[in-house]
Amino acid sequence: MSSIAHLQKTFTRSTQWPHPGISEADAMRDMEAEEARFRKRESFAYAVLTPDGSRELGCVYVAPSPVQGYDAVVRMWVTQAQYDAGFDARLYEWVVGWVRTEWPFGNVAYPGRAIDWATWDALVARSKGKTPPAEG
Repeated sequence: MSSIAHLQKTFTRSTQWPHPGISEADAMRDMEAEEARFRKRESFAYAVLTPDGSRELGCVYVAPSPVQGYDAVVRMWVTQAQYDAGFDARLYEWVVGWVRTEWPFGNVAYPGRAIDWATWDALVARSKGKTPPAEG
């Protein structure tokens, strides 16, 4: 929760999540929903922890792509402190290699990274038959 503004700009660009004052019950429901999708093999979320497992540094999400031509979409976040320390770039590089060698995908989208957000938003909107949101 120490990185809300950072996550809203780099991970979702939304004020819906995370948001100040999220309750433990809301956070638990979110985690339970992630676990249910994992069990159904619909999408996957991986916590990025310190080597001793005592602190979360970020998270990696792998999900089906809503855009034709991409097998999957991978998004990730790190805390503001980890971003400032340069860990975001190292994590992204590692994840790209991990997905390339360990997952059965031919073409993976990395929105906000290999594909800028405006382009990705336009591709998603087109895939849903909608007009892309205006930049602002």
